[in-house]
Amino acid sequence: MIRLVSLAPALRMWDESDAYVKPKSGALLTGLGGIRGEGTMAINDWPELERPREKLLQKGAQSLSDGELLAIFLRTGVPGKSAVDLARDLLQRFAGLGGLFAASQADFCAIGGLGPAKYAQLQAVLEMAQRALREEIKRGDAMSSPQAVRDYLRLALQGRAHEVFVVLFLDAQNRVVASEELFRGTLTQTSVYPREVVKRALYHNAAAAIFAHNHPSGVAEPSNADQLLTQALKQALALVDIKVLDHFIVAGGGTLSFAERGLL
Repeated sequence: MIRLVSLAPALRMWDESDAYVKPKSGALLTGLGGIRGEGTMAINDWPELERPREKLLQKGAQSLSDGELLAIFLRTGVPGKSAVDLARDLLQRFAGLGGLFAASQADFCAIGGLGPAKYAQLQAVLEMAQRALREEIKRGDAMSSPQAVRDYLRLALQGRAHEVFVVLFLDAQNRVVASEELFRGTLTQTSVYPREVVKRALYHNAAAAIFAHNHPSGVAEPSNADQLLTQALKQALALVDIKVLDHFIVAGGGTLSFAERGLL
């Protein structure tokens, strides 16, 4: 719920020697980094179409499960556990990719076999993905590529442990000129100051704005406070000829659009 406040390191390439592991009774593995464990075998020994990397190359990344994609990122498992099994454990522990992406360094590195280097790699991957999406929504009319906007906001806000209020500022051709996280709150609410939103919109010489905030509860339904805030911001920005195009709520892996709900 948003509370209204009065208007006054580089990724390295994988080569053919990089090994995954899969449990198999009676087998031993000496994998990358000297990992060895009873009851494991190299994933290179799996049928070719079952190996995550080969499956990706033949069928595309979209054909892989979350666990398989994460296993490719991890590259190796830990003693007695394959990369795929480790990936599944991580997804379960952090309740999906969103929770994993939002995990703190301390929580991430508390998992056996993971450390600061792997955490840094994950953050680099996430930042590159956000920048790529930001480039896409800056290149053209944001309203003609709404899925890119949704993807960008979901990646930026999903899994956050506290509420965050973000504004996309657009020019007269609906091209995104800036994206700013303006307010940060608690688990259940954020205080938003319309005056500050107007100031930042004027600073960017914006002609329009898109709002977004997350619901850590996972429930995307807008509260009465969310709707009141949206109307207050819309009225405040209208005084300086700036349109509000939408307000998104990111929650539970999805997004809700105020415009699509007829709430603007």
